[in-house]
Amino acid sequence: MIAKKLILCCATAIMAGPALAQVELKTYADRDGYVDVQKLTCAQLANTFQEDADYLTVWYSGWYNGLAKKHMMQVDRAKSLEHEVIVHCKANPGKKVIEAIDVVFKEYRAEKGIKMKQ
Repeated sequence: MIAKKLILCCATAIMAGPALAQVELKTYADRDGYVDVQKLTCAQLANTFQEDADYLTVWYSGWYNGLAKKHMMQVDRAKSLEHEVIVHCKANPGKKVIEAIDVVFKEYRAEKGIKMKQ
């Protein structure tokens, strides 16, 4: 609960700061049009338009679920975790998005008492 309040405070402070110009996700693509999702930074994610950030976080969700061989999605939880990743990224612009996802997912699992199979 304290972590959520801290994240909310950080997000509020960031939103009150100077606004940066938002760009399309394709701005971060290479010359062939590919975005390297393992190198994308939180600053880049936070700088994209909301619909691009939404699109990208859904893609990451599918990627992770595919790796885990999970073929189901709980929409409300996915949207909530997507929001938490974006908030975390805004508070930690120097991190890679995949690192932010790891932090948010670990916090979520710890909060819910979810144990991962080894």
